Amino acid sequence: MDKNEAQPYADLTPDRILSSVDDIGFACSGHILALNSYENRVYQLGTEDGGFVIAKFYRPGRWTDAGIDEEHRFAEELVERELPIVAPIAVDGQTLHRCAGHRYAVYPRQGGRWPELGNAEDREMLGRFVGRIHAVGALGRFRHRQEISIERMGRDASHYVLLSDWLPPHLVQSYQAIVNRLLVAVTEAFERAEPFRLLRIHGDCHPGNVLWTDEGPHFVDLDDCVTGPAVQDLWLFLSGEREERTLQLQQLLRGYSRFFDFDYRELHLVEALRTLRMINYTAWLARRWEDPAFPRAFPWFAETRYWEEHVLALMEQAAALEEPVLEVG
Repeated sequence: MDKNEAQPYADLTPDRILSSVDDIGFACSGHILALNSYENRVYQLGTEDGGFVIAKFYRPGRWTDAGIDEEHRFAEELVERELPIVAPIAVDGQTLHRCAGHRYAVYPRQGGRWPELGNAEDREMLGRFVGRIHAVGALGRFRHRQEISIERMGRDASHYVLLSDWLPPHLVQSYQAIVNRLLVAVTEAFERAEPFRLLRIHGDCHPGNVLWTDEGPHFVDLDDCVTGPAVQDLWLFLSGEREERTLQLQQLLRGYSRFFDFDYRELHLVEALRTLRMINYTAWLARRWEDPAFPRAFPWFAETRYWEEHVLALMEQAAALEEPVLEVG
């Protein structure tokens, strides 16, 4: 990995950020605030009219131009159908812009708060909007985005971890053994769920990517939109003990099913998808560690204790995969 790949934002200075957005017609006031984002770089910029815009600079090499274009077109499709999605602003018909080797997009600033989802009404409302997103997602397909897969998120991710020298020597054998066991169980779970429908989905639909207002939710950050099963955009909203998760899912699906049919065979995928996310997340951190933002944000990743806890969590997940699926029919 060369220096440019390891530190792709080294030349993304405040002056360059501001001039990039100025160049496409947004007169910036000089106010700049870095927002929490690690894969990309995202900034809130003040404008001379007293407003704000959000500028997202894409990580070089992660997505092709065609893949980013599909993200933007999907967002526009959803907005056209009056869904509360924060979509990029088009300038002269273009939503993807370039400056000094960086690709970026500009978004309106959307206010809101972290969703509490503390009652049935909120969960049903959230479910309705996810159902509407999937109803639109089913109308077309991605050609240049990734697909949720055991190969990419499980086998390839764990293989990278094993080759990266991150694992403490005393955990290598345990990690390899538990991952092999998990991938067998995940494969069996996918087989039990088949044939399930694949469609365009948000892909990373969790409370951190939802802003709640008095009118309801606004969905942000389609950067991880992929082809996958519908349940991927639902299970991340579940928490607590089995009884609590069952009730939460029932409430989500009560709203969801008003706009899109849910295939209950996909319930076999909930713990399988959680497993793939756990494996893939650790590989993601390992792959990005040379980016200076990652050691600052995730210092615990370099500690032996993290890896011991990670292997233990994977072992506990093996037990979760053996439990009966949630019954919400």
